[in-house]
Amino acid sequence: MKEKNKNSNAKWFIQVFITTFILSMIFSYISANGVSNLSLVPAILILILVILVGIIFDIIGVAVTVANEHEFHAKATKKVKGSKTSIKLIKNASKVANICADVIGDICGVLSGAISALISMKITQNFHIDFNIQFILSALVAALTVGGKAIGKEIANKNSTPIVHTVGTIMHKFQK
Repeated sequence: MKEKNKNSNAKWFIQVFITTFILSMIFSYISANGVSNLSLVPAILILILVILVGIIFDIIGVAVTVANEHEFHAKATKKVKGSKTSIKLIKNASKVANICADVIGDICGVLSGAISALISMKITQNFHIDFNIQFILSALVAALTVGGKAIGKEIANKNSTPIVHTVGTIMHKFQK
């Protein structure tokens, strides 16, 4: 049993490593090239979007870990769409939380740092500022991300059932 568990953990590590590496490369390339060609306002909007995506996926990761599977069994017997998918999410909570909070959340964190660096260069160039504002912008992005995730965790804890059911319903639609 221990050998099977070690192999499963190693396989999971390799899958997460490769997925994170590929997604990070793709998103970094797109954001670096895309944002560098945009003006300041759209670049800031993309930065805000990346921060929000990180927060939303962190909420999903927390909600799945705290949701009560039994509530979804009752919904599944009534054939409520998305209930069976929600049960699968909860049964795989550690993997779902890892993908949502760690893989996607961390990629969004790295991307927001890279985008904020590009934005600070744009601000410095556009407004002829001698002061390096990257420190301020990085601190602002970090504060928004951490603060947003702190609020998100509270939301996820109090609303885990509707959050997981919404995700389960969306996933159910895409499975067909």
